[in-house]
Amino acid sequence: MTDTAAQRGQDGVSDSYPNVEDVATGQPPRSAPPVPGTLPRIRRASLALVLVAGFVLCVRLAEVDPGALAEGLPKMVGWATRAWPPSFDGFDLLLRRAAETVAIAVVGTTIAAAAALLACVPAARNLTPTRFLRIPARWVLNACRGIDSFVFALLFVAAVGLGPFAGTLGIAFHTFGSMGKLFAETIEGMPAGPLEAAELTGASRLKVVRWALLPDVLPGLVSVGLYMLEFNIRASIVLGVVGAGGIGQQLKNAIDLLNFPRLFTIILIIVAMVAAVDQLSARLRARLA
Repeated sequence: MTDTAAQRGQDGVSDSYPNVEDVATGQPPRSAPPVPGTLPRIRRASLALVLVAGFVLCVRLAEVDPGALAEGLPKMVGWATRAWPPSFDGFDLLLRRAAETVAIAVVGTTIAAAAALLACVPAARNLTPTRFLRIPARWVLNACRGIDSFVFALLFVAAVGLGPFAGTLGIAFHTFGSMGKLFAETIEGMPAGPLEAAELTGASRLKVVRWALLPDVLPGLVSVGLYMLEFNIRASIVLGVVGAGGIGQQLKNAIDLLNFPRLFTIILIIVAMVAAVDQLSARLRARLA
């Protein structure tokens, strides 16, 4: 009887009857071993419950109200009907503000790209193995990336005054953090062979970066820069709401005055501007690929 029970224990077969040796020694019956695959299923089910509970909590914190949306949709439909036909009064002013929006994004992105090229070298692991340089560089990039350009624009409006210069600075500081991180990741993804071969020749760090690094990573860096330019043009539209220049200020004024025909015209300009920039950027990236 004892050999049979021991054989069952070795084979991992569940047995609901107590072991004879346990009964003889007065010990409680041993429980059957868990069925293989039970624990992973329990973990997955627990993780799913945690995710569902977290999503429900987020819905409550976000105060999602489908009833309010149902009440507000007819208002938006009414505004859309009142927006036709669009108003072209002051159309030249709107075009200047649209050009100002593009200029904010272009100048801010250019400044950020120049600074990010300098900051990505100490932030890349394969170029700067020393933690004392790499970690502070990444902290600076993460700090700038973590603060949105809208917040930077608010700060610079208070510091330098209203106008597109504040928006340019806001775009530049936030984009510096984002581009620096993406540049560093692009550099870290390149093969180590060219860098090691250049270092074995005794070349300085500047020459290694100039002749062995840039030719390989330049297409990727340009692609990142074009993507950030697209993003910044959209972001520059919003910056006008806080007085940081661009067509966003005209957009806010039209909404405040309930001037829906002018609002419709501004939206058409924004859509055309963003579509043109997206098409141009896509063609440039296709040539780099």
